[in-house]
Amino acid sequence: MAEKITALDLPQAELSEATQAYFAKCEEKLGLVPNVLKAYAFDEKKLRAFTDTYNDLMLGDSGLTKLEREMIAVVVSSINHCYYCLTAHGAAVRQLSGDPAFGEMMVMNFRAADLSDKQRAMLEFAVKLTEQPAKIVEADRETLRKAGFSNRDIWDIASTAAFFNMSNRVAAAIDMRPNDEYHAMAR
Repeated sequence: MAEKITALDLPQAELSEATQAYFAKCEEKLGLVPNVLKAYAFDEKKLRAFTDTYNDLMLGDSGLTKLEREMIAVVVSSINHCYYCLTAHGAAVRQLSGDPAFGEMMVMNFRAADLSDKQRAMLEFAVKLTEQPAKIVEADRETLRKAGFSNRDIWDIASTAAFFNMSNRVAAAIDMRPNDEYHAMAR
């Protein structure tokens, strides 16, 4: 029986050579093609928009480390109870931190983790942006500046949190399921 990816029955589009090569690179580097990519594969234009945004936010130039960006993804996804993203990005936090217990704390309750004041400020901002976006004020940005973040970093924190809020909502709406392999990674 094929692995369930979403509750929607959207057939995969004919993928370009570039997208097929991207999927092959995922298979080579990760040992799998993430189900989120398979879910978007019904429309290559939507898939490309998703991957371009994801790759820019999570892998592009930033004052935030890859781990910090993954931490934002996990904290936002924890608030939103996004099964897909908690599973996939929880595995990334475990892998990047080299600490399975830290990864689990981030998934369950980041406030239980041993974080720097700077990381705590970053994650509290992501929480507020997720739960009460209309209540973000200059004092919130100033707290990040005092913690050591530049204005560009604040943009990246906000963009990463916003992207995962969107992704969490799509994943919930279509019942996106994580690849089984994520459950055993970096434990």
